[in-house]
Amino acid sequence: MSNEPRCIYCDQGSATTPLILLTYQGGDLFICPQQLPILIHEPAKLAGKLPGVEKLISPKGHGGEH
Repeated sequence: MSNEPRCIYCDQGSATTPLILLTYQGGDLFICPQQLPILIHEPAKLAGKLPGVEKLISPKGHGGEH
């Protein structure tokens, strides 16, 4: 089993795509640039992949927007 960093959404590894490091809840996670809009605009799609994602979802559906 490889310890290669992988995108939390699409599971691509750093050998095939650039990855962006996220530090969240004291841990390190990675997301690829293609999936970054999901983290920004549709974090609910990360349920089960990103612990505590419900804290990022506002009642209007966008993280942190008022």
